[in-house]
Amino acid sequence: MYESLQQLDSLRINFAQSDALNFVLAFIMFGVALSIRLSEFKKLILSPKPILVGVFSQFVALPCVTFLLVLAFNRLLPPMVAMGMILVAACPGGNISNFMSSLSKANTELSVTLTAISTGLAIFMTPFNFSFWGGLYARFVSQRAESVLQPLEIEFGQMFETVFIILGIPVVLGLLCSHYLPRVANRLKRPLQRLSIVFFVVLVAVMFASNWSLFIHHIHYVFIVVLVHNLVALLTGYGLAALFRQSDCNRRTIAIETGIQNSGLGLVLLFNPKIFPPELAIGGMLFVTAWWGVWHIVSGLGLSLYWSRKGVKSEK
Repeated sequence: MYESLQQLDSLRINFAQSDALNFVLAFIMFGVALSIRLSEFKKLILSPKPILVGVFSQFVALPCVTFLLVLAFNRLLPPMVAMGMILVAACPGGNISNFMSSLSKANTELSVTLTAISTGLAIFMTPFNFSFWGGLYARFVSQRAESVLQPLEIEFGQMFETVFIILGIPVVLGLLCSHYLPRVANRLKRPLQRLSIVFFVVLVAVMFASNWSLFIHHIHYVFIVVLVHNLVALLTGYGLAALFRQSDCNRRTIAIETGIQNSGLGLVLLFNPKIFPPELAIGGMLFVTAWWGVWHIVSGLGLSLYWSRKGVKSEK
């Protein structure tokens, strides 16, 4: 398995639409921000515990658990595949988590609030988490004589700049529109959100079509890696919420917010030559991040449909 996954590093994914991905992701975040009301942040003061648990699960627990996971399976995971898992774990929640929470009979208001907060925090936390945990892993790998990680300098400043442009500016514009032009925001939010998801799915389909033979030959091991990682992410969110005695609704919400990651942001970072120069062989990171973008939709919708048919436990 190790040798098969290691072969991914030398592969070059053909994706000439990276600029289009930047635009679509910014468009998605603008649409998400239209659904956010500044009054939602009052919940942080009035009822902070579920929000704090959700933020902790996403930005502290998941990166830490991912780091421990790649260490536990370091004999099976090549360095670049492991770094791809760390990058995905450093990204904020995915843009369809609110829909999945609604379908799951979970706490949709908590989901929206967590989306707002995690998106804002991601401007700082995504570069920090990838630099911190990725740096720890790079030092761990460098101590192994049988495995040498190719030179990889994680540029925090450039990553922060990219995340700020892709997430920060669209979210601020969306919040301003939602606050000062609420009627316009109400009319635009659903069409824009649906359209942005369609655009994203089309871009992912184009990427897979352009690299179909590569994915067909190498997806089986990547599938297992992403399946296990995504399952661990969902269990981390649900288990942490249960540990802090959250309601069944909140447990479902926090599980979804932790297990549905914005892997599109990860792809944007990977295709940025200022962060990851073209001469670096990062095929393993690209494969993991790209397949995450597909699989978390499948797993999230499957879990949401299961929960939609299962009653919510009443609070004692």
